[in-house]
Amino acid sequence: MALIQLVRHGKAAAGFGSHKDPGLDDLGRSQSAGVAKLLDHQHRSGPHAEANLPQLLSSPLARAQETAIPLQQLWQVEVAIENRVAEIPSPTEDLAARAQWLQNAMSGNWSDLDENSQQWRQNIVDYLLSCSEDCIIFSHYVAINAAVSFAQGDDKMRVFAPDNCSVTSFDNSTGELVIVDLGVTADTFVN
Repeated sequence: MALIQLVRHGKAAAGFGSHKDPGLDDLGRSQSAGVAKLLDHQHRSGPHAEANLPQLLSSPLARAQETAIPLQQLWQVEVAIENRVAEIPSPTEDLAARAQWLQNAMSGNWSDLDENSQQWRQNIVDYLLSCSEDCIIFSHYVAINAAVSFAQGDDKMRVFAPDNCSVTSFDNSTGELVIVDLGVTADTFVN
């Protein structure tokens, strides 16, 4: 089965409540370059160096795709788009309302959310369990929390505060999603 590394995107140029699909700001681009160097060292010259580099995947959202670019350029490989690791869909397109919805949702449990949100979480988990090759996936705060909370058997929506460009690793070789390493945490306000 696979080692799966979920990378939270770099700092976005705008928040969840002010732009539907922002790219990275200058700090986010710098963070992306840093995590690319870390992952390159880990997979090509570190103690776990492998002949075959992990597959690169990204959420379709701009901030995740832009975070993948430095590693993509280092390895000269394509990044596959994976819709199941995108940000949680909100029940509204109104930016201010979706920010409020997310803030309220994140203070509760997955079981408190509507069926669509619970299915979104299950889709992420099912996808991660189905990965048969080592991979690095550029994703989002809530998506990473969905995987971590499932692996921990915790119903809370927010169980972990991954910093921008932190790397959270899972193993699925036992048929279960097992946390190998939680990424660097930060006091993150998701807006």
